[in-house]
Amino acid sequence: MTAPFHVLFLCTGNSARSILAEAIMNREGNGRFIAHSAGSRPTGAPNPFALSLLQREGFDTGFARSKSWDEFAAPGAPKLDFVFTVCDSAAAEECPYWPGQPVSAHWGLPDPAAVQGSDAEKALAFADTYRALNRRIQAFAALPIATLDALTLKARLTEIGRSE
Repeated sequence: MTAPFHVLFLCTGNSARSILAEAIMNREGNGRFIAHSAGSRPTGAPNPFALSLLQREGFDTGFARSKSWDEFAAPGAPKLDFVFTVCDSAAAEECPYWPGQPVSAHWGLPDPAAVQGSDAEKALAFADTYRALNRRIQAFAALPIATLDALTLKARLTEIGRSE
């Protein structure tokens, strides 16, 4: 593997967690990583709470769109180095074949879009998800990828996915 590494974040709807992760990875990756996101059953639009949070955090949200993971299994798609599932339902689904055998791990988090309650409660759920993803992505971006063998890298990614 050589930088920049292409990273795909998967979730069922590609409207919240995977969109947040894509934005964070593209910022934290400092050019070493190019992040993408997709869903098995995309909702068609990013969640407004996700977009609002990203804007408050200083992100340009022009990149954000809800798209199918089929885009990344098609000819001409970027060669993926890493694939992370960020929701439990996507982890249990049969994924497309990813050319190049990317390293994969499950980084499941509760769905902030499923939170019922006031707008403040929903915004808090999105903020909690953002913080968890940010910590995991910072830990991932800090790994000395070039010096780790495949089994050690996979184990480290699994450990990161279990962190709170």
